[in-house]
Amino acid sequence: MKKLIFVCFWLLGFCAYGQTDTTSSLLDLLDEKESVERIFNAFKSPRVIMGHSMEMLGEGMLDFRILHRFGMVNRGIGDLFGLDNASMRMSFDYGVSPNLTVGLGRSTFGKEFDGFVKYRLLWQSTGKKNIPFSLIWVSGLTINTLSTPFSEPNFEATLARRMGYYHQIILGRKFNSRFTAQLSPTVVHTNTVSANTPNDLFALGFGGRVKLSNRIAFVWDYFHVFNHPSKQISTNPLSLGFDIETGGHVFQLHFSNSVGMNERAFISTANTDWLKAEIRFGFNLSRVFQIKK
Repeated sequence: MKKLIFVCFWLLGFCAYGQTDTTSSLLDLLDEKESVERIFNAFKSPRVIMGHSMEMLGEGMLDFRILHRFGMVNRGIGDLFGLDNASMRMSFDYGVSPNLTVGLGRSTFGKEFDGFVKYRLLWQSTGKKNIPFSLIWVSGLTINTLSTPFSEPNFEATLARRMGYYHQIILGRKFNSRFTAQLSPTVVHTNTVSANTPNDLFALGFGGRVKLSNRIAFVWDYFHVFNHPSKQISTNPLSLGFDIETGGHVFQLHFSNSVGMNERAFISTANTDWLKAEIRFGFNLSRVFQIKK
């Protein structure tokens, strides 16, 4: 009788343990279903082509970028369709955290130094937190270091007069594995401008990416400037190109009507006309290094 009672208690304990284990497994499955899945690889680079993208660098990642923009292709064979002339920008961007990136760059155009801070306010995600889009804030400044940056000979080129600023909000969404789009309201302030040109320019950027294969995507960005007095629609900065991913590199081939390669330069400087084939071939080379594990 004692043995029978012992066996009954042992079976009850085993069943209770099995039930607890099963319940725990079911709760784990429910927790997994309620986990947050953040969206990655909306773009293959923190830049679409010229402008910032909704993509951020990971923590401890350093993005070394070299941007080239050649002369206008309509100059023909004499200038090898613009390849005889080139402007360049070199930069280093660093991911301080998954939501914070800082960067420094220098362009041959205007001999400008530029820097920016980029912070992600919202991160597109599904699951427990369903956020349908990403929201990013970018602020940057530029400094013109030309020996004579202004046309007036007696106009003192102080540091403050050489500076410009921009602020931008990026609202972006990765709709599926192949298509991403974003809007970028932007304001650019230049401390010193020519006559009849406002110090503040307002623009709306449109950027996107269509994935064509595992390594190739079609990308574009366009900025419509609302209050530049000397601009026609066809001279707003427009760039079209392809992203080619090769291991740790992202290689961009593109055509653009802008020689400037920072926000102040390509939004506030007069660009050439796409309708007159005044476009420039260029490429961006991005190499990412993991500095901090």
